[in-house]
Amino acid sequence: MEGYQSDSSEQLGDFGAPVVGAFAKAAREEIYRDDFELDRVLPEKLRSLDRISKNFAWSWLPGGLNVFRDIDTAAWELYEQNPRMVLKKATNMRLCQLAANEAYLERLKAFEATFDEYVSTKNQRPRIAYFCAEFGVHNSLPAYSGGLGILAGDHLKSASDLNLPFAAVGLLYRFGYFRQTIGHDGWQQERYQDVFKGELALTPVVDEGGERVRISVHIRGNEVHAQAWVASVGRISLYLLDSNLPENDEVDRLITGHLYGGTTETRIVQEKLLGIGGVRLLRKLGFQPEVFHLNEGHSAFLTLELASEHIKEHPEASFDDARAAIREKCVFTTHTPVDAGNDAFEPTLLLDCFSTRYLESMKLSPDQFVSLGRTDPSNASEYFGMTPFAIRMSRSANGVAKKHGEVSRALWHKMFPELASDEEVPITHVTNGVHPPTWIAPLFKGLYRERIGKNWKEISRHVSAWHEVMEHITDDDIWTTHQSLKELLIAFIRQRILVQDSGTIETINEHKETEELLSPNVLTIGFARRVAAYKRWNLILHDVDRLLKMVDDPTRPVQFVFAGKAHPQDLTAKGILQELMSINNDSQWQNRAVFIDDYDQEVARYLVQGVDVWMNVPRRPLEASGTSGMKAAMNGVLNMSILDGWWIEGYNNENGFAIGDLSQDEDPDKADAEDAEALYSTLEDSVIPLYYELDEQGTPSKWITMMRDSIRTLTPQFSTDRMVREYLDRVYKLV
Repeated sequence: MEGYQSDSSEQLGDFGAPVVGAFAKAAREEIYRDDFELDRVLPEKLRSLDRISKNFAWSWLPGGLNVFRDIDTAAWELYEQNPRMVLKKATNMRLCQLAANEAYLERLKAFEATFDEYVSTKNQRPRIAYFCAEFGVHNSLPAYSGGLGILAGDHLKSASDLNLPFAAVGLLYRFGYFRQTIGHDGWQQERYQDVFKGELALTPVVDEGGERVRISVHIRGNEVHAQAWVASVGRISLYLLDSNLPENDEVDRLITGHLYGGTTETRIVQEKLLGIGGVRLLRKLGFQPEVFHLNEGHSAFLTLELASEHIKEHPEASFDDARAAIREKCVFTTHTPVDAGNDAFEPTLLLDCFSTRYLESMKLSPDQFVSLGRTDPSNASEYFGMTPFAIRMSRSANGVAKKHGEVSRALWHKMFPELASDEEVPITHVTNGVHPPTWIAPLFKGLYRERIGKNWKEISRHVSAWHEVMEHITDDDIWTTHQSLKELLIAFIRQRILVQDSGTIETINEHKETEELLSPNVLTIGFARRVAAYKRWNLILHDVDRLLKMVDDPTRPVQFVFAGKAHPQDLTAKGILQELMSINNDSQWQNRAVFIDDYDQEVARYLVQGVDVWMNVPRRPLEASGTSGMKAAMNGVLNMSILDGWWIEGYNNENGFAIGDLSQDEDPDKADAEDAEALYSTLEDSVIPLYYELDEQGTPSKWITMMRDSIRTLTPQFSTDRMVREYLDRVYKLV
């Protein structure tokens, strides 16, 4: 999954007036939340469920998911795996049944002991403050859009597992990111949900006197107030600011209205609230972090607040003095490999959102402020960029893969004209990872506990130890587990796209009958990511006849599972989706290809755990990292990818498939044609023959050997445990 970062194909303007109007109408409903309490009394023997459901550790600690799902499996799916909603909606009869069910109570007691032991060792004072615009902790907390948020959520989980002195800061978006539906004609439509009408695992932040903690930031001539919520992510506290308060005017209540929407001005003031307001919140909580981690440029205004604090403490200091001091506390991670994908603001609009008084408090003139965000400070026509600003205000900057570090140094060399080569540009890299307990399927985790032991996750942090214990996992273990997950995926798909009314145009996102749709015996390829130009959704459609020949092969067919969202204003991307949906040509496409709408964490789990192959075809070198393939690899799913982002580091010729080589043509049309040919050839000559090559026992033994190598080599290398330790040692550098 990828977070929305606007690229050159998506510079299409802001959400239009109808969308903004819809938000304003919703804001006028005056729905405010002071808490998210259940407002019901649970049976005494089940009361621990309320406490446990308020900490997302239940989502990855062994046994946690089942204690909630088993309350009511239908409600679990209906309410999108939200344990708070399941507890709220469960009937008294069902709760009393569970309170009298000895087997359930034993499982609850065992998990409660595991949970309490885990959270009881929490570090109380954070030394690291992690700021991000989105956090994908779980799909029941819709404060994310995709990859950036999922990475941030996994970062927190590994920080929790490693018990780091860590706190995180973000925003609580009342309407979250858009929810996707696909019409009968295959055209994407957007809708929004008001999270204040549901139940979230959030707790009000209060001070020692029990009063609600609030902060304020001067924005557009108003003092905008925000209240603070905390989400417990294991041992880590994630603080979220919420401007939907009655004392704010209608426009200011919508500052935290929705993620990656609104006008350009909305983005500026959101980022101002996140950065400046986030620092003020930490100070109100009495926290004095030694390191501030800016995960992407959205939070870079926090450096202004740190500079303002420094000058208040040292009145004789200049802004340059303050900048030198606060740079030592700030580290920055960039996730975007193209200039156009970084937030950049027109100077007049930017300055309209900042008061002269605030800039003067830092001894900073408006022109000096704007110049800090320009690659060339003397270029008065250049916009203010959040990435150049973050680089200037931080002691450390890094990309999110080795190749991305190289691309970033070349991209931002213009900020350092005194340096002779790209390699001298002070941008390093820390390759991304994913959180194994979140993304490895429960069936595989159960297998590891049985064959390796309860400490399998700790063992997986060490390459040599993990390689050794993987020898205890047999080929039959791997294949039967994978096939069970594949059957689960197909069952999920058949249920998900079953509709009563499928319209007059045949599309692959809806069917009136699904009993014969897809087969567990057919090679299944997954492709799920944001619909953007450089992701090249249409590469697989480059030669439709050749594609359909593979799909229709009577002895070695191929089937596809697609998922992903197009930005609401990206009509080109929506057109690509529509074309993909409606291919017919008297082929088997409608029975061997499906599109699952509203791609989120839950859909992602089914896909990365159940397909045979994970396909990725970005235009090189525009994939910063990519983490969905890492999730697939840990489940034995083989990656078939362009050599870009993380796959350059992960591919070893035996744990997956490379599409093409490391060369890249500057002509995008020629590059697309060459890569399409490489994609089809890889499928026809390598992937399909190997999958259908069976041994004497009727199993694809060579394929299973590659699955084993995928799990063995990629699990420790691309775990967020490794990633967070690398940040700790190389970037945070805490003494």
